Amino acid sequence: MRAAIFHQPGHIETGDRPDPVITQPTDAIVRVVIACVCGSDLWFYRGDSPFEAGAPVGHEFVGVVEDVGSKVRSVAKGDLVIAPFAFSDGTCPHCRHGVHTACVNGGFFANGGIDGGQGEAVRVPLADGTLVGVPGSGHSDETMRSLLTLSDVMGTGHHAAVCAGVTAGGTVAVVGDGAVGLSGVLAAKRLGAEQVIALSRHADRQDLARQFGATNIVPSRGDEAVEAVKELTGGVGVDAALECVGTGQAMETAIAIARPGSTVGYVGVPHGVEFPVQTMFFQNIGVQGGGAPVRAYLPELLDDVLAERIDPGKVLDYETDLDGIGEAYAAMDERRAIKSLVRIGSL
Repeated sequence: MRAAIFHQPGHIETGDRPDPVITQPTDAIVRVVIACVCGSDLWFYRGDSPFEAGAPVGHEFVGVVEDVGSKVRSVAKGDLVIAPFAFSDGTCPHCRHGVHTACVNGGFFANGGIDGGQGEAVRVPLADGTLVGVPGSGHSDETMRSLLTLSDVMGTGHHAAVCAGVTAGGTVAVVGDGAVGLSGVLAAKRLGAEQVIALSRHADRQDLARQFGATNIVPSRGDEAVEAVKELTGGVGVDAALECVGTGQAMETAIAIARPGSTVGYVGVPHGVEFPVQTMFFQNIGVQGGGAPVRAYLPELLDDVLAERIDPGKVLDYETDLDGIGEAYAAMDERRAIKSLVRIGSL
């Protein structure tokens, strides 16, 4: 089969890999219809994180079940399914507490010899605990795009909002205007926040943030951004801050704009992050988050997508096929795209 393969920083292209086959009775084989590039993929694309040369890439995909192992019960051949970026059994103590990304038997796509989502097919371990079937048929392209975001970014933005304690009527600030940050804006609005402040310096992303429910835009960084958010909140700070980048400056900003007694929900993969413990201690500011257990959130978010209450697929503003995978990465790396959609198969 054809799949995207990492060769070295700045060099990802499509090559040949063995067709996936059932190796465990709990496996499923999914033929990929659409996939996308994640902001976290850019860390190794830029050479900031290690990644094995010759390994497949990608962890977000929607597809059709082609085959299942003898013990798979929740999905069947022909089902349209969403795959969270982490596979999990759904039954271990961590899964039962809603932290599927810490499943004792689980793992991540495009990691440890597992197929990547940016390919024609994927062997999905622990299919019953991982895959979520999509009811109905004949879904529009707009709906399919939104379904794809449920494999990671929409669930990740939602996780940031949940961890930060976003509540109805509250004031929220979102640090980061990538696909996750914009999804965080949408998640905060979905949870009933009254004021949603998006920190963004890019006009196209500012426009989308407003469509998703942002009431204010702060087009600055660092101390200037902190001052602007404080001014918008009467000097108090926000009830909930969402850190959706993963850099030291982003975390510093998120903590600085959080009011005393509030929580920062963080989902950006940390690179060079150090916590200001003294500030956190004396301001009673908490920090909670991490790799989003999107499998836990998928059912409720899926219902909202199918009912057209949310449309997170708007973050996918660039598209190509497997032949254009290199440009899909470059477009995001150069900030010419918020998030790249990769069309691979057909329903």
